[in-house]
Amino acid sequence: MTTPKTIDSETVKRFSGIVNEGREIAVGFKTPGQIKQILVKEGDFVREGQLLASLDDKDYKLGVQAAEIQYNQMKSEVERLKKLFDAKTVSGNDFEKALAGLEQLEVQLKINRNKLEYTKLYSPSSGYIQKSNFENSEMVDAGTPVFTLLDTKKMEVSLSVPSEFYLQKDNVSEILCRSQISDNKDFKMKITTVAPKADGNQLYQMRLAFLGSNVPLPAGINVDVIIKLSENQSVEKFSLPLSSVFNSEGKAFVYVVENDTVAVKKEINLIGVDGRGNALTDTPLSTKSNIVRAGVSLIRDGEKVRILTQDSKTNVGNLM
Repeated sequence: MTTPKTIDSETVKRFSGIVNEGREIAVGFKTPGQIKQILVKEGDFVREGQLLASLDDKDYKLGVQAAEIQYNQMKSEVERLKKLFDAKTVSGNDFEKALAGLEQLEVQLKINRNKLEYTKLYSPSSGYIQKSNFENSEMVDAGTPVFTLLDTKKMEVSLSVPSEFYLQKDNVSEILCRSQISDNKDFKMKITTVAPKADGNQLYQMRLAFLGSNVPLPAGINVDVIIKLSENQSVEKFSLPLSSVFNSEGKAFVYVVENDTVAVKKEINLIGVDGRGNALTDTPLSTKSNIVRAGVSLIRDGEKVRILTQDSKTNVGNLM
């Protein structure tokens, strides 16, 4: 005799992936000029807000000074006209023109100050300098990439999955990533994108994002990806010895011994075989049911049977 065993409804899939930077950032000045100083080199790790390079700012400082002089002169003129306007010795139109001129000069002063600030190039994110494109004293245009930055805030893992997994992607319950260089520590991940179309090898490209920060895995390293799939929890599944299952008229059956005396034929839905050679079924069964394990071809439905107790391997002859 045997009894049905419940099986775990969770399936584990393993894939090989590779760590990639989430994005490459082209970092450049917002204003043109001659490079005064390059402060980092290729391979350096930089933090968000760190100064990377600067331009010769002498001309930009002069531009700010000139704008300040014009602004201050116009401000004094507006203050003088304000007194005259209050005394009604100057027209409102002349006073409004002076105010508009002051506002224009204020805007121009802000623009020049911004240009002066733009002569300093700061890192927009923490990461590694992958490439440096210029040297000191070289001329650079606005928007031209001076550095290529690998953003380490958004490291990701890319992998290829077969179609059978693609169809189950909505059943993912947990994703873990591990690598030997991190002592096989598990990092939790989530799916960010899955290509809707297979490539030439009939594989679907998937991208995973790390949950949390401070992931000590460099770009380009191979990792193991463990993906857990949860099946329908409302349907309980059982395993049985394959020898307890028999076919009749194209259907699968087992003999359930009721009241410990009668073998009753019961149809089951056979859904597969596990790695140990056990039959798998989603037909509701009690884990306390006695099911005929062997010799099913010799039994008939409703036949009386007697359950034999199995002798202990350490108590031969039932002497103890």
